[in-house]
This record gives sequence, structure tokens and C-alpha cells, in this order.
Amino acid sequence: MEAFWISLVVIFVAELGDKSQLMAMTFATRFKPWPVLAGITIATTIVHLVSVAVGGLIGDALPTTAISVVAGIAFLGFALWTLRGDELTEEESRKAQRTTRNALIAVTVAFFLSELGDKTMLATITLATQHGWVGTWIGSTVGMVAADALAIVVGLMLGRHLPEKVIRYGAAAAFAVFGVALLGEAVLA
Repeated sequence: MEAFWISLVVIFVAELGDKSQLMAMTFATRFKPWPVLAGITIATTIVHLVSVAVGGLIGDALPTTAISVVAGIAFLGFALWTLRGDELTEEESRKAQRTTRNALIAVTVAFFLSELGDKTMLATITLATQHGWVGTWIGSTVGMVAADALAIVVGLMLGRHLPEKVIRYGAAAAFAVFGVALLGEAVLA
């Protein structure tokens, strides 16, 4: 359960202000919320399963102190990445606006492709190096789907008027705290 809760919180925070949330809001303005949420869930489930598999393999091959140091540095990097911000490219925005076919397929494919190599995928890999893969997989998937569901609701209610700076700074601070905690854990080990 520890892996589940840690992964849920970390990935939920990582997803705040991410381009996936922007995509969720864009799709929510075009399609009904349920197919959008289902597509996000399918894509996230697959991407995060691959992520925990990679993280599990790395975790078994490396000593735990080295993993903690690398994970701490990675989370500090995620904090900087989050501060930099994430925006939809014009092409990604046009694709989200043009898609009129089956919403479930469109959202699933778009989210799957956008999550490959994204910070939430990398964060999930990092978490899986230190925690059980099942809890990390389920927790990271639930965390991401919850954050994107929030984006859908907010997108439907408020349109594009989000306090992006506040969200970005909060997510960056949370990453920094996790990074410092992991580095502290490595130093004290």
C-alpha cells in the first residue's frame, strides 16, 4: 500500500500543469467527458505498466543507495522541468481540435504518444526502482487519471482560466521536496 500511496501522490502532483492536462482540457471541450477519461485511463495504464517494468529491472540491477541518489537528482530535475512549464505545441493543439472520429480512440492514441518519455513516465520508472511494481503501477495510474479528471472538470467549468503559475510552482516544490528526501535517505543510509 505504501507504493500505491506514494506513487499516487507523486504522479498526481507531477501531472499538475503538464501538457497531458492541457490535452485533457482540450479534448473535454470537444467530446463528452467519459470517453476522454476512458481514453486517458487506457493509455496511462499501458504506459505506466511499461514504466514499472523498466523501473523494476533497473531497481533489481542497482544498489539501493545509488538508486536513491539518482532518484533524488531525477526528482530535482523534474522540479526544474515543471518550473519551465509544459505547453501544447500548435500541432498537438490542432490535432486535439480537429479530431471528430471516435473520441475514445483519438484520446487513447494521443495520450499514449504524449506520455512516452514524459516526466510522469520517468517519475514512474524512478518510483518503481524503489517500490513494488504493482502498487507503483496502480498508484501512478490512479494519480495521473485523477489529475487529468480534475483537468477535465476544470476545463469544462472554467475553460482556459487556470492559475498556471500557482499550479506549476506547487508541483515543482513537491518534486523538490521528494528529491531532497531521497537524497537525504541516500546520505543517511
